[in-house]
Amino acid sequence: MKKIAKRVVPLSICTALFLGVNIHAEEQTVRLDEVSVMSESSSEVTEGTDSYTTKSMNTATRMNMSIKETPQSIVVVTNQQIQDQGLETITDVVNSITGITAKTFDSERQGYSARGFDITNYQIDGVATSWTAGWSGGETSQDLTIYDRVEVLRGANGLISGAGNPSAAINLIRKHANSKEFVGSLKLDGGTWNKYGGTLDIQTPLTQNGKVRARIAGTYQKKESFVDYYENKKTVLYGIVDMDITDATLLSIGASYQKNDPTASMWGGLPSWYSDGTKTNWDRKTTTAPKWSYWGSETNTYFTTLEHYFLNDIKFYASLSHSENTADAKLFYMYGTPDKNTGIGLGGSAGWYDVNREQDNIDIYTSIPFSFNGLKQEIVAGLMYNEQDLETYSKAGVGLSPIGNFYNWDGSYNEPTWGNKSLSQQGTTKQTGVYLVGRFSILDDLKLILGSRLTNWEIDMFSNGTNYGYKHDDIITPYAGLVYDLDKNHSVYVSYTDIFNPQDNQDKNGKFLDPIEGKNYETGIKGEYFDGKLNTSLSIFRIEQDNLAQNDPSGAFVPGTTTLASVAAEGTVSKGYEIDINGQITDNWDMSFGWSQFEAKDVNNDKVNTRHPRKTAKIYTRYKFDKLSIGGGINWESKTFTNVTNPVTSKEEKLSQDAYSIVNMMMKYELSKVLTAQLNINNIFDKTYYSNVGFYNQLAYGDSRNMTVSLKYNF
Repeated sequence: MKKIAKRVVPLSICTALFLGVNIHAEEQTVRLDEVSVMSESSSEVTEGTDSYTTKSMNTATRMNMSIKETPQSIVVVTNQQIQDQGLETITDVVNSITGITAKTFDSERQGYSARGFDITNYQIDGVATSWTAGWSGGETSQDLTIYDRVEVLRGANGLISGAGNPSAAINLIRKHANSKEFVGSLKLDGGTWNKYGGTLDIQTPLTQNGKVRARIAGTYQKKESFVDYYENKKTVLYGIVDMDITDATLLSIGASYQKNDPTASMWGGLPSWYSDGTKTNWDRKTTTAPKWSYWGSETNTYFTTLEHYFLNDIKFYASLSHSENTADAKLFYMYGTPDKNTGIGLGGSAGWYDVNREQDNIDIYTSIPFSFNGLKQEIVAGLMYNEQDLETYSKAGVGLSPIGNFYNWDGSYNEPTWGNKSLSQQGTTKQTGVYLVGRFSILDDLKLILGSRLTNWEIDMFSNGTNYGYKHDDIITPYAGLVYDLDKNHSVYVSYTDIFNPQDNQDKNGKFLDPIEGKNYETGIKGEYFDGKLNTSLSIFRIEQDNLAQNDPSGAFVPGTTTLASVAAEGTVSKGYEIDINGQITDNWDMSFGWSQFEAKDVNNDKVNTRHPRKTAKIYTRYKFDKLSIGGGINWESKTFTNVTNPVTSKEEKLSQDAYSIVNMMMKYELSKVLTAQLNINNIFDKTYYSNVGFYNQLAYGDSRNMTVSLKYNF
């Protein structure tokens, strides 16, 4: 019987270069005698490694493979990178990854994209989850206190995720209770926009031999914004118990909670045109939100995992999770074209929404390694089930007061009278998938990965007075990859997979668009150096698909809603390449660098999803000088635009944002072996830019210059 490996893991902060704006107590100052590393998700924990890369991950195929061995474009944002860059939310992580971009819809919602397509594939500990972006329950504001790292696979991930876009899969890997000694940390921070907060993270053994361990972490933060009147309070709690039932069995039980309590929340962006047809140019602090508006949300998650090894290293893994996302949103939407001189001409509508989303996920798989012809082989078989129940209610605001001169807007707009509560949407979405994948060594240097997934997907929904339901049965998603080791440090690969993605987008007649279908091809070369401390890759891809939803150029809404109608783009092709360098250059120098470039067009040669950039470059580096660490980075992206109809002139125009760069920096100083101080400054040169152009034919600004000072005490 296999005895689970135990590793000596140095968790010293003295070697850490940078503590991020929101460190979340990831590192420890005590060197542990030994750390139990039993679960799949913790087998390559990045916490305490001081690394900008990882030696293995399993997001692509469920098989633990190094980045060099994986026949797709894949990258990890490690715990050290989260600390150094001061990344606080999943959106911050997305903005740090080459080829992936986040665009702001309003104060509480963001949309992600890669390779020309929206990202709809999310995983937590490898278990696929989903949500409907229009009914936001704080998903894109998920705090990173809970997570050790974020693994991102760019391209299609149909084998594990099932239904989804060929954009990317974002896999959030939770922290575990790895320490057999009592250790912990306390971090306090403060900064721009009256920001202050704290994070406490504690690990402790619950039995004398340390076979049962617990971890508790919590974060509280309060801050305002560069946008007038906005304020948010965030509370995060996380707890997990890891139990070594036997030398071959690990049971984990945990729960997490997050509450976002924002006020003066915006719904949509800023008006794009004046009444004379010219484009607006607002101060970026401008808001359309009244002070009484808010978009509060809460997330409760409960989970358990069981991992057991049998004879011959055969592994069984099972995971069960239940999550509840709720939102209480009292909102005001402003629309129209104000007069350039008087500021008069805007109208508004108000809605009060209650959202409840419950989701159950089951993930069961087994890994069977064996030898054939003297070479190592592996087969993985699994079952996944996901069920999402969504229920939303709304109240219409009546008796709205005139907005008047928008130039005088100070948020003191009168709250309307609220009408009767009515059911807006209620229903269930289910997905069941079974998959089989194998990694076969044809030669010592040649590996073939073959797999397939069988998916059943269905939805039964009541929406805005209409009942609808449809399903897709026995959808087969094949996967194939070939990896050849050129030498000790380099490999080349090719891979292929199909695409299947049901859409809830509707056209201007209320009809749902057909599922997205297509093919995903990829090839590239990868390098691994310094015993896996540095990874490099060049990936070239081509994606072919039909029925991709795009905003209806007429600007029409889905009947009975405020949702923009969609049209299906046929013959869409996305092709491009990505370059990544991540890891340690020297003992004191770490770097994360990437370049991404692609083009995505439909059958009419029209560009699609142009609100996201075609080219991005992202670099972040740090250097250690004894007790002082200095680092910084640049995020650059090319021009973005949306083709829209000017509501005044009825002419086709572009809402656009030219190419721009955001420069960030940080400094960290070790005051003692247990106390560190860090300064992070984002957008050093205070660049003014649009974070989104064209959502609801409106505009949204990105963050102005801001900084955070933090103190971290380890015990």
